[in-house]
Amino acid sequence: MAKYVLIYQGGTAPEGEAAQKAVMDQWMAWFGSLGAAVVDGGAPFGPAKTVASDGAVSDGTAAALTGYSIVDASSLDDAVAKAKGCPVLASGGIVEVYGTIDMG
Repeated sequence: MAKYVLIYQGGTAPEGEAAQKAVMDQWMAWFGSLGAAVVDGGAPFGPAKTVASDGAVSDGTAAALTGYSIVDASSLDDAVAKAKGCPVLASGGIVEVYGTIDMG
């Protein structure tokens, strides 16, 4: 098994307590369906800044990423199959799947 990072971009935030709970329930159900493959459930991203090669700092980022999770999978295709159940997709977002490289 290898580790894969799922990066979330876009989607809409639910409004109201009931909608927020419903979305959180969807995330917990998805994580539950992945079982032990979930290495790190991750977190949504908040405010960001960008540091340029010259050291200049600016507010925000070009990528507009919204969160991440880390999963174990047998291959990139397996990680993609796992990502297809992600609740961010139902709200119009996308999931990018990256394989990690073991440097050890």
